[in-house]
Amino acid sequence: MAASGAPPLSPTPPAHSPRARAEQFVWLTARVLEQRRFAYHFLGGSADAVETALTAYRNEDEGYGHALEPDLRGPVSQPLHTGHALRVLDTIGRCGGQRAERVCRYLTSVSTRDGALPAIHPSQRGYPAAPFITVVDNPPGDLLATAPVVGLLHRNEVWHAWLFRATDFCWQAVQSLEKSHPYEIEAAVAFLDSVPDRSRAQAAADRLGRLVREHRLAVLDPDRRGTYPVSPGYAPGEHHFPHDFARTPDSLARAWFTDKEMTRSLDFLVSEQQEDGGWPILPHCSTRGRYPQRQWAPGTALESRPIVTIEALRTLGAYGRL
Repeated sequence: MAASGAPPLSPTPPAHSPRARAEQFVWLTARVLEQRRFAYHFLGGSADAVETALTAYRNEDEGYGHALEPDLRGPVSQPLHTGHALRVLDTIGRCGGQRAERVCRYLTSVSTRDGALPAIHPSQRGYPAAPFITVVDNPPGDLLATAPVVGLLHRNEVWHAWLFRATDFCWQAVQSLEKSHPYEIEAAVAFLDSVPDRSRAQAAADRLGRLVREHRLAVLDPDRRGTYPVSPGYAPGEHHFPHDFARTPDSLARAWFTDKEMTRSLDFLVSEQQEDGGWPILPHCSTRGRYPQRQWAPGTALESRPIVTIEALRTLGAYGRL
């Protein structure tokens, strides 16, 4: 029987199904947190077990650190780690109440003058980080760091003083986008999918969808992905697909793509599962919407792949493709 608060226990999949192969990969390679997350989402596991595993990454300032996001090492709390923690809590129905209140206190303490989150807080200096991550003094507010967090808190009906200015920052940033890149668009979608003003969100999403298609930011035909441009600063071949923008059928970004385009995208996602049962992080399977997932150290690659694999399965499940 499934634990209280967990989804119903799923039927045992065929031995060579994508889920069964992914399960073996997770047991073989994943951290405890990802093992618990996989058990919750696909095996009827406990939400309490996920939250207990996540608590190990929490600091006294109520932020999260300790390489929760594998590309940032060291113990210090960071907005990127904390956003990841909120996503995990959201997926298990625990992103609210005193937990959210404590996290918002941390977010307030690290916010920039405009009320937003920096991409990387200067406290990261001195600890290892991926070479494509830059640590600067007095960093500006960053849409990619702020928008997904604001969206998550709104979706869970969290009300805190920090949200007011952060929401205004996101609206201004999203509505001023004229040129963009896939990670930034994905962050904007995370905000627009949950912000309370639905008519305004719909109008903003429609405009971003036109921008995505006009600038060919999504690969609509995976068989011809080499003909699509790669955004400046991205790794060679680091393309994004419709399923990266619309991770669930009820996302506003789903309307940007035809049924045929989405089917091709999901077919491609299925085909990307590797022989070991996991999905790749290089160069085009980005699930977190903040940094290109490039391999820079053996340990970080090993830690990242189970995260990517769980998100790939959740996307396929959302579209009824498992």
